[in-house]
Amino acid sequence: MKTVIFSSLSFLILFALPAYRKTEPRTNNANSHQRVIIIMFDGFGVDYYRSTPMPALNDIEKHGMYKVVSSLMPSVTNLNNASICTGVLPDIHGITGNSYFDLKKGEEEYMENDSLLLAPTLFERAAKQGARSILFASKKKNIGLLHRGTTDTISPETASPLWVNRIGTPPDIYSRDVNYWLMEAALYTLKSDTGIKVIYIHPSDYPMHTWAPGITEENEYLARMDQYLHRIREAAPDAAILITADHTVSHKSFCWDLGKACLKRNTPIRIAISPERDKYFKHHRGFGGTAYVYLNQLSDLFKVEHTIRELKGVDEVLTREAASRRFHLMPSRIGDLVVLGDSNTVFGELDTESEALPDTYRSHGSLYDTKVPIFIYNVKGKLPPLSHFTNNYQLTDWLYN
Repeated sequence: MKTVIFSSLSFLILFALPAYRKTEPRTNNANSHQRVIIIMFDGFGVDYYRSTPMPALNDIEKHGMYKVVSSLMPSVTNLNNASICTGVLPDIHGITGNSYFDLKKGEEEYMENDSLLLAPTLFERAAKQGARSILFASKKKNIGLLHRGTTDTISPETASPLWVNRIGTPPDIYSRDVNYWLMEAALYTLKSDTGIKVIYIHPSDYPMHTWAPGITEENEYLARMDQYLHRIREAAPDAAILITADHTVSHKSFCWDLGKACLKRNTPIRIAISPERDKYFKHHRGFGGTAYVYLNQLSDLFKVEHTIRELKGVDEVLTREAASRRFHLMPSRIGDLVVLGDSNTVFGELDTESEALPDTYRSHGSLYDTKVPIFIYNVKGKLPPLSHFTNNYQLTDWLYN
């Protein structure tokens, strides 16, 4: 009998489910656990799923659980990936974006180090029950952030000679081919080491930053990824598959540099950062639909808030306290003000205070980029009820927990 679950969009496949029982003690025998394949399908919003024929994924939807859910805000990768990998909200795990402002150092830093992650990973939970895990990620930044508890990690950006011999030379990170390399590596592992119980796969969203839903190249990419899903099911018919996404990607037409805009309007600030900013500049130029604004002094709050509210394309300006409550963000790792753009507006560093963006520019980070799917297929143990799944991070919060 088919059950339907709708959730957010980060292509997440999980294969490793323990029995979900409250009265019986758990065993540490790794063989008692079902393999789980988790695919955090970066950028795979509902709009992408519904625009492309994907027969293997359609079959997973038909015979499993499917739901459209919301990703977490800001709708950027590191925050959502950390939430999915830990099964908790950002105010617990501490990751508030791809970047944050380190108040002690007075510097903007990338959130790529596992020392910033304050909650146990799924891999650590599994390891306590004797289950081995492996993390595949196209971008090496995700390895650095989430690797704790894994038996092994593989990224095409840091592939060892052994993996090059097995799969071939990894393609450039700014290509769809890099994700095919990653899926081949995952398939190799599924076939060669059936004792690994948690397989977490995180492809890059470069194709979504490059092509809109329904574009020929994007259809070709998603069709190829769908074929990998078919091959995964053939290679591991015993495994559970869990899939979700971190955000979708859409065209943005305008960018503000809030630091320059405030200075020009005689309300200077300390710094404004885009939590979407990471080292992969070609994806989005560091621009995102949310900004963290830090003040020179708290007495500036009302006049700076007024200045920003008057800017075209700004939907909301929230205080730190309001944003923390609404989006479950760790207060010490967000700005004095949190600025939300409309569906067309992003924020980042520019040479001028604003810039009209080309028709080809695509990004995310706002409330308009949060609708993603959740798929759960072939789970042998007991699942939480459908009503449990309202956000993407809940795809895994019940596993090994």
